[in-house]
This record gives sequence, structure tokens and C-alpha cells, in this order.
Amino acid sequence: MNKYIERFSTSERVLHWIVTGSFFTLLLTGLGLYSRLFHGYFSLFGGGQVAILMHKIMGVVFFFSSIYMFLNHKKDVSTFDDGDWVWIKKYGGYLTRYGNHFDIGKYNPGQKLFAVFIAAATLALGISGIFIWFPLFFPRWIVQFSLLFHCLMFVGSIMFVIVHVYLATIGNPGTIEAMLYGDVRKIWAKKHHPKWYKEVTHDNP
Repeated sequence: MNKYIERFSTSERVLHWIVTGSFFTLLLTGLGLYSRLFHGYFSLFGGGQVAILMHKIMGVVFFFSSIYMFLNHKKDVSTFDDGDWVWIKKYGGYLTRYGNHFDIGKYNPGQKLFAVFIAAATLALGISGIFIWFPLFFPRWIVQFSLLFHCLMFVGSIMFVIVHVYLATIGNPGTIEAMLYGDVRKIWAKKHHPKWYKEVTHDNP
């Protein structure tokens, strides 16, 4: 009997890793642009000019791939049912030593909020990036505001991604398997996403 169930297709995983790779490239090149304290990261890309060019290229890649990924999962991540609200009220069970069981679909509310935030941040970073990219075409105050806003969204995105990586690895063992192999253990699916498991297998979790 097969102990695994497909969670993500190959195309979904490739898209996810494109978004991930472009994000961390933007992170490393962006740190050097954010503060002189991080100019050393420019050496990873062969110097400041190359790093700036890479930041622009990866910005375009990240923008379109991130928005495309959100639109692909919009239906699953933009709606909240009764089971989701119970999860939210109990903080996902992370603040208690006792086991909690929630009737969760393919994504839990934390994953949904992360997806919505990253989509919004992508739009904000992309739009503000245009003003920064072409500063001579816009009023000075718009460019200065865009720089501040871009930096704030940059920091906020890093914070969200740190939490996301933790919960996908140490916080919830077995979760990262979905993005590495496409399949997850059925016992994991029954425990963390029982509603989704029932929908795809037609079995009671």
C-alpha cells in the first residue's frame, strides 16, 4: 500500500524554487544596497555594479513568478472557513504543550496569510522599485518615499520568510518534503491537513 500522497506537482515545485531562488538573490544583493555594512555581499556577485544589475533582473523574475504562483493558488489561500478560524483563535496550537487537531484544508491559516502577504509585498516592492529604478522620471519626494517603503517591505518580507522557513522545517517536520519530492506521508496529511486529505482520497482521516 502506498504510504504517500501527492501534494505538489513538478511544475508547482519548480515555480516555488524559482520564487525562492530569486528572493534570496534579491536578499543578498539588496542587503548591500540597504546599508554600507553589507557591501561585502557584493563580492559574491563580482562587484557592486554586477550586484545592482542582478538585483534588477531578479526583481523582474521574482515579481512575475511570485504573482503567478499566488494566482495559481488564489482559491486555496484567499478563503477562510470555520476550521481556519478555530486554528487562528488557538494560534495553531503552537502556544500549548497539548496536541491540537484542526479541520484544515490544503493550507493552514498561517500559510494562507503568508501567501497573501508575500503577494501584497511583491506588488509593493515591484511598484516602488520602478520609481527607484528610474528616479529622474519622477518627483524627488516620490522616489524618497519609494526608497523608504521599499526598505520597510524588504525587512517585513525577510521576517515573514524566516518564520515560514522555520515552520516548514523544524516547526513542522515532514512539511518540506512536499516541496522537495512532491509527495508527503499520508499520516502527515491526516494530522496536519485532514480536510484536504479527505478531499483528495475520499477517505475519512
